[in-house]
Amino acid sequence: MRVLRQIHARLLTQSMPIASISFGLCKIIGFCALSPHGDIDYARRLFSQIRSPNIFCWNSMIRGYSQSQTPSKEPVILFRKMVKRGYPNPNTYTMAFVLKACSIVSAMEEGQQVHASVLKSGFGSSPFVETALVNFYAKCEAIVHARKVFDEITDKNLVAWSTMISGYAKIGLVNEALSLFRDMQKAGVVPDEVTMVSVISACAASGALDTGRWVHAYIKKQLIETDLELSTALVNMYAKCGWIERAKEVFDAMPVKDTKAWSSMIVGLAIHGLAEDALEEFSRMEKAKVEPNHVTFIGVLSACAHSGLVSEGRRHWSSMLEFGIIPSMELYGCMVDLLCRASLVEDAYSFVQTMPIPPNPVIWRTVLVGCKRNKILDIGEIVAQRVLELEPHNAENYTLLSNLYASHSKWEMMSQVRKEMKDRGIKAVPGCSSIELDGLVHEFVMGDWSHPEANEIRDILRDISKRVHGVGHEPGISDVLHNMVDEEKENSLCEHSERLAIAYGLLKTKEPTVIRIVKNLRVCGDCHEVTKIISAVYRREIIVRDRVRFHKFVDGSCSCRDFW
Repeated sequence: MRVLRQIHARLLTQSMPIASISFGLCKIIGFCALSPHGDIDYARRLFSQIRSPNIFCWNSMIRGYSQSQTPSKEPVILFRKMVKRGYPNPNTYTMAFVLKACSIVSAMEEGQQVHASVLKSGFGSSPFVETALVNFYAKCEAIVHARKVFDEITDKNLVAWSTMISGYAKIGLVNEALSLFRDMQKAGVVPDEVTMVSVISACAASGALDTGRWVHAYIKKQLIETDLELSTALVNMYAKCGWIERAKEVFDAMPVKDTKAWSSMIVGLAIHGLAEDALEEFSRMEKAKVEPNHVTFIGVLSACAHSGLVSEGRRHWSSMLEFGIIPSMELYGCMVDLLCRASLVEDAYSFVQTMPIPPNPVIWRTVLVGCKRNKILDIGEIVAQRVLELEPHNAENYTLLSNLYASHSKWEMMSQVRKEMKDRGIKAVPGCSSIELDGLVHEFVMGDWSHPEANEIRDILRDISKRVHGVGHEPGISDVLHNMVDEEKENSLCEHSERLAIAYGLLKTKEPTVIRIVKNLRVCGDCHEVTKIISAVYRREIIVRDRVRFHKFVDGSCSCRDFW
């Protein structure tokens, strides 16, 4: 910037034609706004001094602000100013840059206004703008709008296909993402590493291991460059699909590992409950002189939490602060989770009260879960009040408070909470589990019998119930804390979504195929015990990824050692 300022000064002091000076100033604005070595504030000051900036200057400023480390709606504000002035007229680059800026800050309303401007100006057929529109709607999770724009593109290029696939992957629509990937292949468009990262991410989000393995084989067959980002995506996919050993193989084979790669491996080991391995990888990362970031410490603290390593977790928290990392809300949440899982609920409550930033609902809810698990009513009621003030329409908050009262047999208080939920029209999020078979992800919701093979699934569930009772298991009806008779509670447990998915896995696969389940909620205690028994009596390995971690059931035991 020092040299650039000297050039700027020379432009202003030398006798030169106005056109030459304007051209030079525009180039300086472009460098300051867009270069990593530039200065967006300097560019803005210079921009404001030009009486009639040309379209290059406007586009540079709009794009520059969209690349800022602190994203804002400033690009949209600039665009509106330009349109209001009436000169210069925006071009296709302007529209694309503004749409990208809207996608970064999820400015749905402003983006739709820009879309209207695109249609009015006749830029709707520009491939550059079309792709920007798909990206905007996909990033804002308006996937129907994104697909509509995508379908209207007559000549879809690689970027358009990749963007649409990425949009599906982002919101977990794995079947749609993979179906579109197949359509892309039929259209003769050759994917690149960017496309494959999106496809692999879709597999990771849904736990679709078989499809992920096929995609990995496809990458090798097509000789697609496995760069750092794609290799990291593969590590993440195998870890999230429950094959942590393969994730480790891919990771170890990487010639270069950056912070993101190390963090992915550490987080993967942590969610599998392999605390010692995760901490060992962290030590290797330090020895390799790779600087950790907040994601790395999320993995480290999660590893400690899943194994009850409180002292170790506290030591790493101090180490994190020494690295100069300012704790994010998620990191505070990890520490609270560590204390609550170790039944140190009072310590967790004190820790939250001393946080320098206001705790978010997730942190308060973590403490409330700890209170429910340890049957601590006094702190639980205080925490519940806090979380309900922050999230009065979240069903999970009411359910936790209701279950806390039920665990103390305070049925009247429980009924009052349930009544408040009903009066407000709040419904609990149902348990949902999925299983991938033959490249298709099947979803099951608690108590939902709409599956075309529902009768066969019922038969398997009856056989499971018979075998489980045969080994002396008594249903943990305390996990169903509604005020109902025991028989109704037992039937309710049998319809939990993961049991439906496991039953379908038993129906459609044979030994030694591993049954892999993904669940949106935490596995309840009774389902955990029943799954251990199923793994023994059916001689099947079952891997369940719930909202918190992985559970690997083999021969009647679980990898979490009943600590989760």
